[in-house]
Amino acid sequence: MNSMTGFGRATGEHAGFALTVQVASVNRRSLDLDLKLPEAWAALEAAVAEAVRKVAHRGKVTLRIEAAPPAGATLDWDEAAVAEDLERLAELAKARGIRFEPTADLLWQIARAEAGEAGLPPADGAAPHVLRVVEEALRAFGAMRAKEGEALLVDFLTRLEKLHQHVEAVAARAPQVAPAYREQLLARLRQVGLELDVSDERVLKEVALFADRCDVTEELTRLRSHLKQLRDWLRQPGEVGRKAEFILQEIAREIHTLGVKANDLAVSQHVIEFKNELERIREQMANVE
Repeated sequence: MNSMTGFGRATGEHAGFALTVQVASVNRRSLDLDLKLPEAWAALEAAVAEAVRKVAHRGKVTLRIEAAPPAGATLDWDEAAVAEDLERLAELAKARGIRFEPTADLLWQIARAEAGEAGLPPADGAAPHVLRVVEEALRAFGAMRAKEGEALLVDFLTRLEKLHQHVEAVAARAPQVAPAYREQLLARLRQVGLELDVSDERVLKEVALFADRCDVTEELTRLRSHLKQLRDWLRQPGEVGRKAEFILQEIAREIHTLGVKANDLAVSQHVIEFKNELERIREQMANVE
């Protein structure tokens, strides 16, 4: 099991440029890639995306590749390009109502970025070096997602055991519900001055109808099956989140039906605890790939 949240970082070097790759992810129902590469290496985007898809199947994954020029290198930037970037920043600030006062530090940052981009080696030659750093970052990223996934699995299995205990407690209580109702019915009849024998046909018929309405045998059978299926599925390799979410929906439907049919205080208490625990599982499942 893998978590959908993770982070990885790796560094390397090519042609004197210091390479840095950072990758991070957050929850998302499907895979959403956000890749940021230097423009000179835009041709590498497809290969980078393919590498990401090998380790991530769900989540919003953000990957950044930066290439810093060699320390002490003489920067040769395009003054027109720097001026254009500065004007675009000024226009953006004006549109957002932000006071904009360019500084020497800002100019240096823009010029350094322009010079760095311009001096990057061609994508074809840089590809093996860049992808090696990307894969190293993705290994760290995948390891973190796997580690968090292990912690989630332990939590899920612990909570599933609690759900199983509630199901078995309801199963133990269920045979007592109809007899308890019979005693309550006879007590109410006596309170209003009607003395009926427990073998009276009318009492037996009423108790039989109640027993049929509150029979939760089918719900208990399906709940046991769903819980076992979920426990087994969570231990499967690869993507498990989607199917697990579907099974959780089925479990929620069954426990709701059981609670409506049972009509018993002790059973209702177990149903409430079951639902609370189930909701915690569903919230955590949103983090699972």
